[in-house]
Amino acid sequence: MRYNQLGNTGLFVSEICLGTMTFGEAGGSAQWGEIAGVDQSAADAIVSRSIAAGVNFFDTANVYSFGKSERILGQALKNLDVPRQDVIIATKFFGQMGSKPNERGASRGHIMDSVEQSLERLQMDHIDLYQIHGTDTITPIDETLRALDDLVSRGLVRYIGLSNWAAWRMAKALGISARKGYARFETVQAFYSIAGRDLEREIVPLMQEEKLGLMVWSPLAGGLLSGKYGPGAPGNGEGRRATFDFPPVDKDRAWACVAAMREVASKHGASVAEVALGYILGKPFVTSVIIGAKRLEQLDENLNAVKLKLDADDMAKLDEVSALPPEYPGWMLERQGAGRRPAPFEPEA
Repeated sequence: MRYNQLGNTGLFVSEICLGTMTFGEAGGSAQWGEIAGVDQSAADAIVSRSIAAGVNFFDTANVYSFGKSERILGQALKNLDVPRQDVIIATKFFGQMGSKPNERGASRGHIMDSVEQSLERLQMDHIDLYQIHGTDTITPIDETLRALDDLVSRGLVRYIGLSNWAAWRMAKALGISARKGYARFETVQAFYSIAGRDLEREIVPLMQEEKLGLMVWSPLAGGLLSGKYGPGAPGNGEGRRATFDFPPVDKDRAWACVAAMREVASKHGASVAEVALGYILGKPFVTSVIIGAKRLEQLDENLNAVKLKLDADDMAKLDEVSALPPEYPGWMLERQGAGRRPAPFEPEA
């Protein structure tokens, strides 16, 4: 297990982050019921196995099973007698947590209510990384940033992050934080997989320029890249994707990626899922890849991805099959910028 710097902070997190969306009762809410189903005893075993493998980073959210994921994660760490300073805990706010109009969003009121509730469920006195889970088009960004800065000042939150934002909104928020001296966003939690590399168009260049950390969610594209689906699949594709077809990806491009990953997997004696994870782990702008599991066997397979070392030929092959189609203004920037890349300047004779 490798440990990477979290954004522009002095904190180091494991390259694998255990996501706990599966923690909680199955069939609860319409959104998360297909994903959850891990009870306390199973969660204890999953957390224990993860820590033994070197994982020190855990991600949850208040909306996962309406708080039960946070509660189960906190209790698992208590049951396992894990020292608080040994783990980095990330959670999120934003989603609908009740029937009333102010029980969602990124307003100051909802943030202040949500952090207290998350701390109670986690049985902790601080959250290491507190993330806004989505884009609030109503609340001014300044209001959200000021509230989050207050949480950092009070010691309830140590760092802040965001998820599912457009690049322009991230840039605006970073500018406001710099101008007003607020705590700044240090991480981006975003969808990224070999079948969905859209992040590379605008968000990755911004992250690299501003030294933001990237936490990847759904690196297997909701199980689509697990090897259970597409050409050459050994089974009939049972699993989450069979009932919850999310996140959306171009299936034809995904199957081409799966076919190429099968060849790479055969070369290394690995699974398709391990190759899919190894590809993302091989990207220099990725801080940590979030994995989730309902069973220990599934967890072990995902954890094994850190042992897989894809060589330059593997990465080039997978880059080629998954390359994004040209899109404006990218193709024009590439064309016009060709003569401005660093190189010795030779004046005309």
